[in-house]
Amino acid sequence: MTRAARQPMALGDEAARKLANSTKTVPQMDSITPRWLVHLLNWVPVEAGIYRINKVSHPESVDIQCDNFDESPLPDTFVDYENEPRELRLKAVHTILDVHTRVSDLYSSPHDQIAEQLRLTIEAIKEHQEGELINSPEYGLLASTADQQKISTIAGPPAPDDLDNLIVKCWKEPGFFLTHPEGIAAFGRECTRRGVPPATVSMFGSQFITWRGIPIVPSDKVPLDKGKTKFLLVRTGESRRGAVGLYQSGLAGERSPGLSVKFMGINRSAIASYLVSLYCSLAILSTDATAVLDNVDVTKFHDYAPQYRK
Repeated sequence: MTRAARQPMALGDEAARKLANSTKTVPQMDSITPRWLVHLLNWVPVEAGIYRINKVSHPESVDIQCDNFDESPLPDTFVDYENEPRELRLKAVHTILDVHTRVSDLYSSPHDQIAEQLRLTIEAIKEHQEGELINSPEYGLLASTADQQKISTIAGPPAPDDLDNLIVKCWKEPGFFLTHPEGIAAFGRECTRRGVPPATVSMFGSQFITWRGIPIVPSDKVPLDKGKTKFLLVRTGESRRGAVGLYQSGLAGERSPGLSVKFMGINRSAIASYLVSLYCSLAILSTDATAVLDNVDVTKFHDYAPQYRK
């Protein structure tokens, strides 16, 4: 014999949920990162999308004399400029966001559909921007660093000696190291093996490890290929003749420096379109403003188990 199904004594969860409103988050995107490089660069507005780097052509020709006790005539001198200074032009990143008006009209509570679509599109563009600041073959940090400022690791893994050698190359007011998160982990292992745990510093509400007082900043846009990555050391700011980010100011529909959103209209299929544009570039004002550590092996691990004497 089968027992009759038991009758419910009270309202169940499934039925009750029919009357309940769930609390909804805004859409989440796993690819969003803190983009520390964008925060740490000094950003310079440009006119007409062009930035000219003027230099002194022959600094060693400036003639200076000390202590002319014999009252001999002082030397005549002047500082010459390069005749053809380098000019950088801002690069554009564009995309067109399409949103059906039916969707934005009917499904914008509690979160505005157009605002969320624009937010996520802008986040994706800014992630692309940081990647270009590092890897662009035209203006990225890696491509723009002079060959004499590039060195290789001593033994493969990123050891303290390797970062010291980077500081030698970029010793005038260095701002920060930049590497892949795997590079930071590998450097931490090398420090632990040597018994020199790196100090930490707080920036932007987050903790960063340091070496010689210089923070080591992570970015997943730094190349990582077959267990090898790179470390960069960067000096920033125009006054320090460092690396600076460039952007166009005063854009129509500006949402943030260099980024604008323009409404393009609604087509005959009732789809609204928005043009999202970002204009940016990067300039290195002097050769010793950046240095790169190549061939950084992040695959080596150590056995930290205590050793006992027999």
